[in-house]
Amino acid sequence: MTASKVPVVLNPVPGFCVKSRTTNDTVVHVDVSQGDRGTGASSSLIPVPKGLKVFVNVAWDSGVPPPPRGGEEAVQNAMLGLSMDESDPDGWFAPLVVSDARQDSDKAGQPAIVFDAIFHPSIKSRVLRDPEFKSFIIELALERIEAQTTVVLSRQIGTPNIASKGEPRSRQVLVPASLYPPGHPHHQVAPKLIQEIPTRPTSEFTPKSILRKPPSPPSTSATESPSWSWTEHGSKLRIVIDVPTLTHAAAANSTLDIEPRRIILRVPSLYDLDINLSALDAELTATFSETGSAEQALTLKRKRDLDVDNARAEWRVADKTIVLYA
Repeated sequence: MTASKVPVVLNPVPGFCVKSRTTNDTVVHVDVSQGDRGTGASSSLIPVPKGLKVFVNVAWDSGVPPPPRGGEEAVQNAMLGLSMDESDPDGWFAPLVVSDARQDSDKAGQPAIVFDAIFHPSIKSRVLRDPEFKSFIIELALERIEAQTTVVLSRQIGTPNIASKGEPRSRQVLVPASLYPPGHPHHQVAPKLIQEIPTRPTSEFTPKSILRKPPSPPSTSATESPSWSWTEHGSKLRIVIDVPTLTHAAAANSTLDIEPRRIILRVPSLYDLDINLSALDAELTATFSETGSAEQALTLKRKRDLDVDNARAEWRVADKTIVLYA
């Protein structure tokens, strides 16, 4: 049973515009719909080269759910990336709707793409008076665009002196009803999916364990988070984990679990690694900045799901690495 969604028509009002560039070669779906509200809406896939200019129209519409009521501490925690979980009753977050890309051009006539990032207008006043909060809202928009596409955007941004690049388009979208506050016409209580809180969060599937032993809880002994990197290897994603103190005995007692968006490595008394590709960019950066793997996590997040059924791993003790192909 999943939370219900309600159709909502948005007629966004322009707020301000942000200019960035792509930092990778990829493809995106572009909106080729005709008319208002996406009547006859369709999209096509186009190549997007590295360095293409991207405009983001931050706009307002009361049809987008407002942020939950929260004190200043909750807002500051969200700005620091400490609490942005929509299921946390004490957390604070800013719902938004991001459009498909639209093809356009810059002032010099060079190709560009445009996204609309639509928020509830209740945050507009703070955006206008608080530069740090405005930067936070811009980052949310960029992260959501990256999460919906395979585009990686530069954080070297500009703010053109325009309210929007073209007019934000009217559209009909499906919004989770549970995001609307009580009393709102669209509000519905989210269904209760679990009756008890297990000692370890459950998943929609059983993670695949690539080693012999079943998953074990994190060791109480001091462990470290290893550095890691990834590359494309034919049709596979190749993840290399650096484990300089790995021994044959430790390898025999270790576990490596893989889910479509998560990798969990446990080497008792030596290493603990949890790569959660569903986490927010800020969380991934905070988790892996010390090991130098933050950029690896952000780029891997934007790739396809891991191939759980055909995954394989190699414990290369002599090379002090664990290599996962998924």
